[in-house]
Amino acid sequence: MTNSSSSKKQAQDQPETSEPTLKSLKAKMTKSDEKQKKLKDIEISVPIVYGNVAFWLGKKASEYQSHKWAVYVRGATNEDISVVVKKVVFQLHSSFNNPTRVIEEPPFEVSESGWGEFEIAMTLHFHSDVCDKPLSLYHHLKLYPEDESGPLTMKKPVVVESYDEIVFPDPSESFLARVQNHPALTFPRLPSGYNLPAPMQLEDTGKKKRGDTKDHSLGQWFMSFSEADELLQLAAARQQVQAHIAKLRRQISLLEGQNQTVKTGSDL
Repeated sequence: MTNSSSSKKQAQDQPETSEPTLKSLKAKMTKSDEKQKKLKDIEISVPIVYGNVAFWLGKKASEYQSHKWAVYVRGATNEDISVVVKKVVFQLHSSFNNPTRVIEEPPFEVSESGWGEFEIAMTLHFHSDVCDKPLSLYHHLKLYPEDESGPLTMKKPVVVESYDEIVFPDPSESFLARVQNHPALTFPRLPSGYNLPAPMQLEDTGKKKRGDTKDHSLGQWFMSFSEADELLQLAAARQQVQAHIAKLRRQISLLEGQNQTVKTGSDL
């Protein structure tokens, strides 16, 4: 069983005291340090996917341990997002031991087991040259299929994922130089004649652990998100709306005809 949602988040300037959140229709991540040179009218976007995969334990299930599950934030194409994200803080239900889990290296995920569904807050913290404000995501942990009348199965997990894009407007020159051509980001077209300085590395890449999720143990269950998929979903939804409107119009026309017949009969 799979479930997905898709939206594109874009940003507007926020006061320094505010903390953007993807619950709004538009979210913008800004760097408030005015000492760094910013590139105006340029945006860097990071497509992300967040959600959970849950497996029913079958005969091993007990009253309080019915499922094992993993909740995560990953690159939409399974690329390494640690080039932007420094750490992710997962806030689990208070009934768990150590409910606040801080993950400081990819993959940004938490694996647990239990029986109940609840909302999980995921707070993304970014590298110093990216953004000085964290971003909060909220995901409702899903363990059971939508069709609750059907039998539980161990063959296929419950997968619920959401797609988003974090947009960084007016990035600093150092940030842009460091992440240029990185596959996890949508890199902008620079103004004519502008040349980036030499790329800067956040750390020794020779010692850094590979951070993408292309070979992840749960990778076979990850959903695929693309703009083409989103357009197809929108087109299908539009067709359903148009069909519903046409049906309502037919019903209204039929009711109007019946009313006219009744009115004509009463005039006789």
